[in-house]
Amino acid sequence: MSTVEEVKDALKSVLVPSVKRSITDMNLVHDISISEQQVKVVLASAGLAEEAQSWIEAKAKEAIENMNKVKEITLEFTDAKPKDLNDIHHIIAVMSGKGGVGKSLVSGLIAVALKRQGYEVGILDADITGPSIPKMFGITDSPAGSDTGLLPVLSRSGIEVMSINLLLPSQDAAVIWRGPLIGKAITQFWEEVLWGKLDYLVVDLPPGTADAPLTVMQTLPVSGVVIIFTPQDLTAMIVKKAVHMAQQMGKPILGVVENMSYLYVPEIDKKIELFGKSRGEEMAKSANAPFLGQLPIDPALAKLCDEGNIEHYNDDIVNKLGQALSQAIPS
Repeated sequence: MSTVEEVKDALKSVLVPSVKRSITDMNLVHDISISEQQVKVVLASAGLAEEAQSWIEAKAKEAIENMNKVKEITLEFTDAKPKDLNDIHHIIAVMSGKGGVGKSLVSGLIAVALKRQGYEVGILDADITGPSIPKMFGITDSPAGSDTGLLPVLSRSGIEVMSINLLLPSQDAAVIWRGPLIGKAITQFWEEVLWGKLDYLVVDLPPGTADAPLTVMQTLPVSGVVIIFTPQDLTAMIVKKAVHMAQQMGKPILGVVENMSYLYVPEIDKKIELFGKSRGEEMAKSANAPFLGQLPIDPALAKLCDEGNIEHYNDDIVNKLGQALSQAIPS
């Protein structure tokens, strides 16, 4: 007679349409019961339209039929909310007190780095009025879903992404909302999107310490915060406000990243510090957190982001950033 574990293994081959992750990875397998040669499987219907449910039912039965000693298969769906199914081990909030320092860029690179280490990763784009994550990843598809929830869109390398820009009629449509609506949208991205099982969810925050960051800190079980800054005096002063916010909210600061640290000119083999000397160690000491690394001004990276190919960036600094971050987060 087949075992529950054998049935689970068989169901790993059944992918959720559009997301292209298995129903087990999306945590949709609610219950499996076996008696003699009969198998009953109950799946959660969260975020699944009727067509998706029918497709999954057919594929699941086919997968189980291929097992030995199974004569009868019963499969049914039960109602469930995405927030009750999501199983996310770590949530990393990427923030800064100032705009234009590269939070979205670093959020994207963190996700890419963690994915390359073999982790299951998602990005929640909480920058509602200035979303840029989909552009960097070359994602234009609208999320699938139903009245029970939304499904994230998968990047080329398998990173789950949810952003308001994926729900707008056009990429350049403006989101002209007051704070409460922005906060509600972020909450919905957390509670009404089926993220499934993830090792890391990276949250790209808008600049400042107002409504959106406050919503994330209060609503999501944030594991820790990564602070982004650039070397200028003015930026360092303002970014310290974000450090103080994280500390006052009781969220651990996992580390600081200095972006735009220098421009490397290969023709003369020299690093030019366009915005002044590095303040990485100073900021790390101020935040009482590790210095995770420096990111240069890299025209090649900028070009890849413009083309929607951030996942193709292969500089060693990305791998070092991912390793440093995974070590900074308690297991």
